[in-house]
Amino acid sequence: MIQAAQVASKFTLFTHHAKTFPNLVTALRNSMLRTGVFKNEKTAEEQVVQVLNFDIHLTKDFRGKRYVERITECIPVEEKNEYTFDHRKEKTLEGKFDKFFDNATRYFEKITDRQLYLYRNILEYVDGEYIITNPITEENLKQMRANMDETDLEKFDQFVERHWKNKTRQTVSVSSSVTEEKPKRRGRRPKTEV
Repeated sequence: MIQAAQVASKFTLFTHHAKTFPNLVTALRNSMLRTGVFKNEKTAEEQVVQVLNFDIHLTKDFRGKRYVERITECIPVEEKNEYTFDHRKEKTLEGKFDKFFDNATRYFEKITDRQLYLYRNILEYVDGEYIITNPITEENLKQMRANMDETDLEKFDQFVERHWKNKTRQTVSVSSSVTEEKPKRRGRRPKTEV
């Protein structure tokens, strides 16, 4: 699935039963390690993170009703070269050693403790309503727009403007027509898509 998503596909859909987003990444990483293609955990995890754009997490309440509990965006952390070459400007050996140890510290932080991704919920189902919690990153918005015709693009841009531009947290009404119908309690399946 990861390999297919990396080449020649606009999107890939699959199911998984992880309870949290980090659990999803870890499970997929471990699956890749078990195949024997990867030997290094970080490399396998990096491949997973490059493929996962969104996780649409479904859940089932105690009555057996399934609904979208949250939509989470995966944001790969780009590695930056933060090394300094100021050691060349240093006049003393002690100054050169200080700059060397600064670079060595950065190197070992990257190797041992490097964060490969961030994740954030962009939509959550709370107390019978969908709540917009965070905006989608510009990179994902750009990729989404590139795959829409003019009509869809106009509606999408209106949606983004209404719900994410200069706003932090708001409720998205779930409607089946002009009148708004919001689910009354947590766990109830919405009647239409957001």
